[in-house]
Amino acid sequence: MPVNNRIAASAAEIAGWRQALHRKPELQYDLPLTAAFVADKLRAFGCDEVAEGIGRTGVVGVIRGQGEGRAIALRADMDALPILEATGLPYVSEHPGRMHACGHDGHMAMLLGAARHLAETRAFAGTVYVVFQPAEEGGAGARAMVEDGLFTRFPAQSVFGMHNMPGLEVGRFSLRSGPIMAAADQVEILVEGRGGHAAKPEQGVDPVLCGAAIVTGLQQVVARNVAPLEAAVVSICVFQAGEVDNVLPQTARLLGTLRSLDGTVRRQLRARVEQVAHGIAAAHGARATVRFKEGYPVTRNHAREAAFAAEVAREVAGADQVEDDGRPMMWAEDFAYMLEALPGAYVFIGNGPSAGLHSPDYDFSDDAIAYGASYWVRLAERALAA
Repeated sequence: MPVNNRIAASAAEIAGWRQALHRKPELQYDLPLTAAFVADKLRAFGCDEVAEGIGRTGVVGVIRGQGEGRAIALRADMDALPILEATGLPYVSEHPGRMHACGHDGHMAMLLGAARHLAETRAFAGTVYVVFQPAEEGGAGARAMVEDGLFTRFPAQSVFGMHNMPGLEVGRFSLRSGPIMAAADQVEILVEGRGGHAAKPEQGVDPVLCGAAIVTGLQQVVARNVAPLEAAVVSICVFQAGEVDNVLPQTARLLGTLRSLDGTVRRQLRARVEQVAHGIAAAHGARATVRFKEGYPVTRNHAREAAFAAEVAREVAGADQVEDDGRPMMWAEDFAYMLEALPGAYVFIGNGPSAGLHSPDYDFSDDAIAYGASYWVRLAERALAA
């Protein structure tokens, strides 16, 4: 089965939904317009049940097939990012300082297109749950939905997710068994020195110099403490210190991210970052306080479900258009919490030569809609074959 003809014929209409969502981006859990748009569409499609307020503002549509059977959950994320859009498109964001810079508008549209088709045809036995999740962008909305009883109230046996990938050709899919995206932890390092006059540095302890040495030292953690065939990232992205040009400040603050694809490496990064920060601070006569904030876990595909997802993608796009051993990404994704609760798989769908994710110039490619919606339909029909 290639791209579904009915979905292809309605791709322009689905793109219109996507562009309407793009115009009115909302952040994290504060999604009144977005959630209402999704819920209204699902009701208009004839879903058997539409539940709102799951995990605060999540929406779930229930589509029952022909007779009893298993259940599958298909998930799309809904929230946008606090970025000022620079695309200049006709459907540019009407909320300045917010934009769908990660393609969640496209993710919703593809799943809505699939939901309409599934509700019309019901060519499966069992139940499809279409899950629209808030707060993927740093708010752990997937965890909130799971903790709010998502899979108790909607008892699926497996769960699947999908994300667009700039640089991957439209019509192509990429996935892999095992880790596909990284765990992400935040690190904050407070360096306390001794402030003083900039003309008499020998009388103080310079936290700027110490902080700079810590930043440099931390770049050696991955290079010299993580095995070469493992994947890890240590990036310090914030350095705050001082207010005037002739005063050595008392403190400096560093803030960054630690990324890993393995639990052992994740623990190793934390331990080594703490050791390096304390050691360098002590060598400078300063003191370092290191705090970690645990972020999303590793997004880990289950082997059987990943193989099944690859089979379905080949049916839709063609055998030569699917990478089933794609490279994992060091991005983080809270779909990891759903994969900890149920077996499932996460796939990437090509977005073509677009700007990168989280860029003010990014836009989701409407050419991908027919492929993504067809994938969702075929995945449900195959998983719940009558």
